[in-house]
Amino acid sequence: MNRLLKLFSFLIIFSMLLGACSSPATETPATVPTEAMEEPTEVMEEPTEVMEETETMGEGVFFSTQFSPVEEQEKFRAILAEGGYDFTASEEGPLIDLVLAGAQSGEGTVDVIGALHGTYPPLAREDAMTNLIDLADDLSADREFAPAFLETGLLGTDDFLYYIPWMQATYIMAAHVDALQYLPDGADTSSLTWEQLGAWCQNILDATGEPKCGLPHAGLFHRFLEGYLWPSFTGGMVSNFRSTEAMDMMTWVRDTLWPTIHPQSINYEFMQEPLLSGEVLVAFDHTARLIEAFNAEPDNFIAFPAPAGPAGRGFMPVVVGLGIGTGAVGVVGAEVGTED
Repeated sequence: MNRLLKLFSFLIIFSMLLGACSSPATETPATVPTEAMEEPTEVMEEPTEVMEETETMGEGVFFSTQFSPVEEQEKFRAILAEGGYDFTASEEGPLIDLVLAGAQSGEGTVDVIGALHGTYPPLAREDAMTNLIDLADDLSADREFAPAFLETGLLGTDDFLYYIPWMQATYIMAAHVDALQYLPDGADTSSLTWEQLGAWCQNILDATGEPKCGLPHAGLFHRFLEGYLWPSFTGGMVSNFRSTEAMDMMTWVRDTLWPTIHPQSINYEFMQEPLLSGEVLVAFDHTARLIEAFNAEPDNFIAFPAPAGPAGRGFMPVVVGLGIGTGAVGVVGAEVGTED
């Protein structure tokens, strides 16, 4: 029990330190709901003795769908090594298969799982996860979790916690300071509307002769649609997918916004790259796909919330959780790991 508690704690502390090291140039959007974005500062201030544990994880196995790029794996492993741990990067599909196979056989090959919220429902349907509600109580004795994220980990149940909240991020807008001169009259980046964004992008096109607004079409464009554009124009996604408001929205996107979007947007995956090269001046993307622009040139870029529409301002938090499969080979060690 103690070993998995240590690993969970180590990983939670790591995620808080990671957030503390983010670029100071990124501004927290004042209009974005703060309750879903709050991260407990107490965790960042956790005493370092937990990090100084010399015991190793033994046979415990930690698989994560996060930190899969080679550079991120190297950095993550270096941090985990301080606590005597390691991890295996995995795609979502193979990870789900491994956990399900372990649950069915009773002899799993994965102990601790680090994955996005959406990975857990398929595992929950097959009763492949351990209830971590008691572990959450233990961890809460000396740290705080955002209540909204703990509730999300229940997956609609009353008392079965499928994962411990690990990390959280969201999607934002980013702009080079050179683009600010083209803002339409009366527009403020902290309270921008979609119409103002369209006018801004058109002003940039008129002034430079090039479309310099960008969207990650080959990366996370679907999040742009389902989390921001659709809700802010229609008030929802699924229930209002087919609606007059949605038709009007897509007509506006086609005729007004899209002509001002850089044509390479059909290929972009990380908007930080075209922002740094100057190919794009204004962009929407996940914070993790923009961070290098802020790190490399903190004085040249600003961050602000996605625009608002007739129905309000869309917002989509991205929650990553730590879970333990029912077939975990080292459940005691796995619970320790989540604490570290």
